[in-house]
Amino acid sequence: MDLSFSAEDNAFRHEVRAWIRESMPTDIAAKAEIDAHFDMADVMRWHKILFARGWVAPHWPKRFGGPGLTATQRFVLTEELELAGAPALSPFGLSMVGPAIMQFGTPEQQERFLPPILRGDEVWCQGYSEPGSGSDLASLRTTARIDGDDLIVDGQKTWTTYAQYADWIFCLVRTNPGAKKQAGISFLLVDMKTPGVEARPMLTIGNTPAFCDTFFANVRVPRANLIGPLDGGWTVAKALLGHERTLIAAVGPSQRMIRRIKRIATDTTDGGQALIDDPAWRSRIARLEVKLQALQMANYRALAGAALGHAPGPESSILKLRGSEIYQQTFELAFDLMGSHALAWFNEPGVIPELEQWVASGYCYNRATTIYGGSNEIQKNIIAKMLLGLPGA
Repeated sequence: MDLSFSAEDNAFRHEVRAWIRESMPTDIAAKAEIDAHFDMADVMRWHKILFARGWVAPHWPKRFGGPGLTATQRFVLTEELELAGAPALSPFGLSMVGPAIMQFGTPEQQERFLPPILRGDEVWCQGYSEPGSGSDLASLRTTARIDGDDLIVDGQKTWTTYAQYADWIFCLVRTNPGAKKQAGISFLLVDMKTPGVEARPMLTIGNTPAFCDTFFANVRVPRANLIGPLDGGWTVAKALLGHERTLIAAVGPSQRMIRRIKRIATDTTDGGQALIDDPAWRSRIARLEVKLQALQMANYRALAGAALGHAPGPESSILKLRGSEIYQQTFELAFDLMGSHALAWFNEPGVIPELEQWVASGYCYNRATTIYGGSNEIQKNIIAKMLLGLPGA
């Protein structure tokens, strides 16, 4: 297995890096420099800039508007965007429902939904989790009953990220209450402007309106919006989750956090000795960096397999498991290094050094990293079953 990059791939990396420097708007670059929060307007503006360059969906096939990059080029592009601190594009259209529509949708559905996703004309959110039905996804209770050419949806979804900005939501709904849990579920696309749909944002402890409760009351949805067959949504959902879990490896964001940790450790604005000069702190930073390098090698192994045409398997669970843990640990170490500064409320002037003002917010928000995309306990079950062959896992 060759884990090195070719001369062509390295040249592509330099091309991407130069383009990001030249194309990122000044205000977005200023936020990227201090790892600040990007609002939805920033994200969608960067989406359209990437679309104009042809790089907004590096993993999409050319026949659906993708750039036709190799697996390694896709990895390099994603890594350089992460290392630059560019706004993370909403994954729900580009990386989740888009590929699901490509794989399971009809030609009419592909023609209707894929181009607006690519252009950034329609924003999507995900309707999976429910109150009392998160990790045990198959226990969902939102129902959809057939009424002529329509489905009537009733129920509630929660943790619907940025649903208040979304034009569409893809939902798992129960269409056959009498069937086995997984067998009675369908995958349905719902226009958020449909009467009876309501998204209520909630403020997170990270001080961002990231999540919503989304309610459906007698919502009429055309049956033509089913992706895959009626009662066949579980197969679509499993395929989609594999893409989501690979995204959460977060090697690039963790590398940026390591840089920030070193910046914090060398700061002497309080007039004291830099913490980096303390062997104990240096040891903690080094141990975390070694963990991250091991994760990066695992990511490269998955990339080498993808370059040979191998579909992601249980290794996506390994990347999600370790990646989410390490990302949390980077914020924990940054929090420890900042000491009392880390206890200040969000962005109080003169309390937290300017470059580190978003550590507290990121620390709070990313406590959820080991939960969303399938909790890490579930990933351990998948690994035990698929890799170790343990019965009952």
